[in-house]
Amino acid sequence: MNFNKKYDVVDLTQEIYQGMPVFGMHQKTFIMLNQTHEQNMKNTGSPTLGFSARNLLISEHGPTHTDAIWEYLPTGRTIEEMEFEYFFGDAICVDVSHVRYPDYIEIDDIKGALEKANLEIKKGDIVLMYTGHYERTHPMLHSDDDMIDPLNYGGINSKHTGVRYETVKWMAEQGAINIGIDAPAIDQTPDDLTFGGHLACGEEDITNTENLCNLDKVAGKRFIYIGLPLKIRKGSGSPVRAIALVDKE
Repeated sequence: MNFNKKYDVVDLTQEIYQGMPVFGMHQKTFIMLNQTHEQNMKNTGSPTLGFSARNLLISEHGPTHTDAIWEYLPTGRTIEEMEFEYFFGDAICVDVSHVRYPDYIEIDDIKGALEKANLEIKKGDIVLMYTGHYERTHPMLHSDDDMIDPLNYGGINSKHTGVRYETVKWMAEQGAINIGIDAPAIDQTPDDLTFGGHLACGEEDITNTENLCNLDKVAGKRFIYIGLPLKIRKGSGSPVRAIALVDKE
């Protein structure tokens, strides 16, 4: 299949780099030089070609990533045990960018966004929520001069809107199996220390995807979502390369 003829491809993945925002409870990202082209040529004795490589120290939950159910439910499955359907399939994106911290994303916000876009949550859907937090606060899009510190993108004290426990329960009841957001967490931090969104995901045996971007480009649409995790043994989650395949108009 020629995807370029049938679909517009939208990259929903944040860039990985040293110093990138990481939720406060997780490992910061470090990128270290392993070998240069010249060092490798010297080590191998090759007169024609050297190989360069770097080492990554990165959290399973650092960049754009998806959670294993085991992360928030000790009896849940780890990332390599979960079916592909959690990470690849039919998806919608609801525009809830009108909701700003300290307000939560309520059931009525989701219902209103669905009605406005003439969408519905179907069984097995991946449901993404466009809040605009990435565009408003991520340092990749702003200089230090125009960053507003209380609303910075990352960190455990990052002030961004999130879902209530009841909102996730309702979306799961409609059929959602993966709930995504363009913020460091689906929970509203630092206010909701019950982590109600994750708690509900564990109870419903569903996952969530965090640190997405470019959701404004798919808001109000139905599309195919791909966000496959690495096959990490006993993984609590994994970075993903998330994309949307949107039907050409």
